[in-house]
Amino acid sequence: MFALTNTLRDYPWGSATAIAELLGTAPGGGPEAELWMGAHPDSPSIADTPDGPVPLDALIAANPDAMLGAEAAAAFGARLPFLAKLLAAGAPLSLQVHPTLERARQRFAEEEAAGIPRNAAERNYKDDNHKPEMLYALTDFEALCGFRPCGEAAALFRAVGDAIDASGAPVPELLTLVASTLGGGMAEPTVIRLAFEALIGGGDAARDLVELAAAALARQGPGGGMDPALRTVVDLSRQYPGDPGVLISLLLNRVSLVPGQAVYMPAGNIHAYLSGLCVEVMASSDNVLRGGLTGKHVDVPELLATVDFKSTAVPFVPVRTTELGQQVWEPPFKEFALQRVELAPDGEPVPLVQNGPLVVLAVSGAVLLDSPRGDMVLPRGASVFVPAVENPVMVHPHVDAAGQPSVVFAVTVAG
Repeated sequence: MFALTNTLRDYPWGSATAIAELLGTAPGGGPEAELWMGAHPDSPSIADTPDGPVPLDALIAANPDAMLGAEAAAAFGARLPFLAKLLAAGAPLSLQVHPTLERARQRFAEEEAAGIPRNAAERNYKDDNHKPEMLYALTDFEALCGFRPCGEAAALFRAVGDAIDASGAPVPELLTLVASTLGGGMAEPTVIRLAFEALIGGGDAARDLVELAAAALARQGPGGGMDPALRTVVDLSRQYPGDPGVLISLLLNRVSLVPGQAVYMPAGNIHAYLSGLCVEVMASSDNVLRGGLTGKHVDVPELLATVDFKSTAVPFVPVRTTELGQQVWEPPFKEFALQRVELAPDGEPVPLVQNGPLVVLAVSGAVLLDSPRGDMVLPRGASVFVPAVENPVMVHPHVDAAGQPSVVFAVTVAG
């Protein structure tokens, strides 16, 4: 087992306190958006080895069969197939979508051949991997996820028109166009795409509409009768005035998660995290196509080629509780599964579900991890990489837990 030192990303939307409070550490004084636990080459965790600190990607590449297991190494090559994060949204993230594996490989190769620096603002593909994701809510968590049915979206845009009309202003042609398009009789993916294109390509008309709509809705006050999606328009407009993503949000499912709920985002699913703290797990990639709610580069043609414009129900991930007490979340991706184990101070040890490598994070109390090759105490806030050769791993409550239940999250390859 190798204790990990992880990279904390300070994106401006990050909460200043949420990750520190969860892990029992001192806040750094600025935004703390994401804690990366994995081997992505942009920010690999540092493994504490007998020979000194080693980047986790280098440690794995030196002996992939031992670190990943022969099956995972054959399937994914000499790299950890997943990346785990703590994500703390103190403000909304951008609307975004992630590519299929085939598109990521093709576009990455094209951008490499074109000589576009990987850190260039206009670069879309930082690596050659796809990025299917799952989030597990640690607190109440607000998000946008996938397209809602056209009828629901049309009703919301009509409500915006009613609010503008009630304010005494004329209803802009762009709003009328979007509402009528959504209420038309064409195939749903076509209708959603046309409405999306009208907003994201609307230029000054879209910017003016965002401002007018947000002001008209805000005049209606914060009463409980307003649809949460319409309240979100007002909130997003304060953060991103004039951004077409503010109204694109009405095309999407508005999701409110309670702690313990999980959702997944496959390739093509457009989504945005609005607020809250979560464990996020994904294939090991940083490929993001942005679609609004951002000051960063938005490549509209590439975005339109990547988004899946079909409506979808919110893709919740059900929990599977095993006879041994593990809670397991298994989205339909081969790269990863997430598990949670909670032990009372006097509880019996529980084995971790392990298919190849493990990344383990303690978020409450302390635990003793015990494998055939050794053991390690994991206090609150600490994380560890467990190679495939150290299987099975048992989780024991540790005497230093001071009466607190011991809670760990662990990520492994999907079984």
